[in-house]
Amino acid sequence: MLAAQTPSRENLIETRGVSRNLDAFVVQAAFDRGGAFAAFGLGDGSVRFAPLADGAADWTMAMVHDGAILGLAADVLPGSVVTGGDDGDFRRVRADGEAVTLGDMGSKWVEHVASYAPTKGREKDMPILACAAGRQVHLFDARGQKLKVLEHPSTVTGISFDGRGKRLAASHYNGCSIWFVAAKTDAPRRLEWKGSHIGIALHPDGESAVTSMQENALHGWRLSDGQHMRMSGYPTKPESISFSRSGRWLASSGADTVVLWPFFGGGPMGKPPSELAGGTGAVVTRVLFNPKTDVVAAGFADGRVVLAEVESARILPVAPPGHGAVSTLVWDESGSYLAFGTEEGFAGVVDLSKR
Repeated sequence: MLAAQTPSRENLIETRGVSRNLDAFVVQAAFDRGGAFAAFGLGDGSVRFAPLADGAADWTMAMVHDGAILGLAADVLPGSVVTGGDDGDFRRVRADGEAVTLGDMGSKWVEHVASYAPTKGREKDMPILACAAGRQVHLFDARGQKLKVLEHPSTVTGISFDGRGKRLAASHYNGCSIWFVAAKTDAPRRLEWKGSHIGIALHPDGESAVTSMQENALHGWRLSDGQHMRMSGYPTKPESISFSRSGRWLASSGADTVVLWPFFGGGPMGKPPSELAGGTGAVVTRVLFNPKTDVVAAGFADGRVVLAEVESARILPVAPPGHGAVSTLVWDESGSYLAFGTEEGFAGVVDLSKR
């Protein structure tokens, strides 16, 4: 992917992108599954929609929550996204501003949302929506009808589907829980490790689960036998983790480089990590692998965004520093568009498709 780009010291946001100052913390971003827009969920309760077909078009706004948006994800249907807020609502929002409440959790914050939609060749899989509020994860079908509620021993701090939508993992205090989504009897597999687990990622092939921890470390479990995997040495909390499409690499934030743990050849146990995109001293705050290639996007505490190719270690600048810490990164399903946002309300969308 990177090799197809013309070498340049210019940032891609200037040559291939659009950006706006949105005047509120950008909590999370997502692309709709129809490829029409990128959506940004903000701390003021609004969603901003950036059309992809015409980069110069106005970005539209919808006020969605009475309070901050805490989570946002692509809907399983084209033309909309789903959001969770500190008003206790789980909502489906269209680009024209129409918002429908799928779930009302009362006084509980809806802090995490996720979705799984079948990709080409897997059309028989069931599309599913998930949101976490307190100790519960609520599952919904594509119509927004509630399917079930999954109970956990403590507040859920992160949720993640595997690559086929068959399993859902949830992090919480003292470990995580793995659920089979379509099981008739809900009996989770509990994976335990003492401490505060604050986020989770499932290996795309379901081989392992990894959590980020409050104590500046990652912890993993090999699902075949429950073997523990300890990844430590971070100067700050590695809040953002992402597996590569093949599952060979796990990227993480929490250092002044992108830290890459090898999940092959017996790793990560006994294997040192690789590091990419360092040199400025700013801490990496967000990482996300491209869904089609071994290219990882990284956002830094100074606002810088880069792309890094794992094999060649080549770095391509996306956005310069100066707009606040990067708070969210998201790729579209084709891996052709990247969107990002910062704590100071700067948001951008970059077109990486071949021209």
